[in-house]
Amino acid sequence: MELFFSSLQWLPVLSPVILCILLFSYLYTILWLRPERLRQKLRSQGVKGPKPSFLFGNIPEMRRIQQLTKSVQEQDAGTSDRVSSNYVATLFPYFLHWSRVYGPIYMYSTGSIQTLSVIDPNIVKELANCKSLDVGKSSFLQKERGALLGMGILTSNGDLWVHQRKAIAPELFMDKVKGMVNLMMEAAVPMLNLWKNDVEDRGGSAEIVVDEFLRNFSADVISRACFGSSFSEGKEIFIKIRQLQTTMAKQNMFIGVPGSRYLPTRSNREIWNLDSSIRTLILNIAKKYEHDSPTTANKGLLHAIIQGSKDGPFTSCTREDFIVDNCKSIYFAGHETTSTTAAWCLMLLASHHEWQSRTRVELLDVCQGRPLDFDMLRKLKTLTMVIHETLRLYPPAAFVVREALNDIKLGSIDIPKGTNISIPIAMAHRNPSVWGPSADKFDPDRFANGIAGACKPPHMYMPFGVGVRTCAGQNLAIVELKVVLSLLLSKFEFTLSPNYVHCPAFRLTVEPGEGITRPHDF
Repeated sequence: MELFFSSLQWLPVLSPVILCILLFSYLYTILWLRPERLRQKLRSQGVKGPKPSFLFGNIPEMRRIQQLTKSVQEQDAGTSDRVSSNYVATLFPYFLHWSRVYGPIYMYSTGSIQTLSVIDPNIVKELANCKSLDVGKSSFLQKERGALLGMGILTSNGDLWVHQRKAIAPELFMDKVKGMVNLMMEAAVPMLNLWKNDVEDRGGSAEIVVDEFLRNFSADVISRACFGSSFSEGKEIFIKIRQLQTTMAKQNMFIGVPGSRYLPTRSNREIWNLDSSIRTLILNIAKKYEHDSPTTANKGLLHAIIQGSKDGPFTSCTREDFIVDNCKSIYFAGHETTSTTAAWCLMLLASHHEWQSRTRVELLDVCQGRPLDFDMLRKLKTLTMVIHETLRLYPPAAFVVREALNDIKLGSIDIPKGTNISIPIAMAHRNPSVWGPSADKFDPDRFANGIAGACKPPHMYMPFGVGVRTCAGQNLAIVELKVVLSLLLSKFEFTLSPNYVHCPAFRLTVEPGEGITRPHDF
């Protein structure tokens, strides 16, 4: 009896030790052993890459290269062109460095996330042609970008994604979008009037930061076209989504560091609060719509999302999650990317007056003073070329990212389950072997014979993604861009402000870091 009592006395001491050993073993397996096995499978096939560190992967090296590049650029300030389209060396110098060292296919790690970076045209083609559900959106997007995108159409996989695509995509087909032209023109009126008054008050020329105006215009289009309301009704949602986007972008370098999103840091607390507020606002709009729907003829995207949420149950999300996550995806992707592209397009036209003149002449010739309609937009070939070239040089999304949800084979590479496959779009869009020696230059003429005539092979042009996961809203984006640019070019001439600073910034999308300015009336 005495011996038994003595053994129990050791349990309070041994239990924490055993727990620590078990915890260490679990973390070692998750954070190092499992990723290392995955990396070894790729190494055995000749895939190389920088050596990762424990816990942080290649993040320390990425920060070092970024700081070194920044120092060099500060020393060279004033010696380069005022406007350079190749921002890869500034925003993503580590990817540029690794591609030079290891070639068009290499692997790297951010925390526990293992990524195979690819700009090889043959692998890109195979990924574009892959229709298997064994390849999907990366799980880290669902986790690290969950507050912004959740499990909506942009991030979900499997049967849930198939159902979302079936419910949402038809509302964004061209036959629906072409009926939104008048709506888009109405949404542009407040911006046009404000700019016109400002220009007249200042004697025919005014310095205007156009970015926020374009963002509000695009938000209004999404609100009217997809949710049956005006920007004023959805304004609070758009403001909070923008705040959420900006806050999450500051954490970008640390994606994949285990547990970092659970720490009660200042930015995490802000993300949690914004996520909760956005959820409440969206559900209130959905409840109001459901209450009013028996007496309304509006059967737009919100209706499709609400109806789609009733066709569950889904094991991966609730009905409320289905509505909230897909509305957030549309609110974010539907307005942020389009407004950013419009801003870059104005910057390029302001920097290349010959193209601004060519586009305006064609526009005036087609419209002949009549209000825009869809048939006119189809005839604006020069404007279409300018938009395609803008999307090539400044694609709003920086990467196409997929995850091998099971073991797969792309080309000659056996890719183990759990590997992320990333295509840096800006690098693919500037590959001289695809686009020729003028790949870094603004030259819309390269699209004179369409996308297929601009690059060989055409799948290397991917501003809206590749394959079956290509953006469902690309028709809406292109038509919206044509409408707003046509209206602006018909009323104003654009030049770059003397105060303009060209500094593209990565805030989940690639956008002007300090705004784009200066319309003139004519």
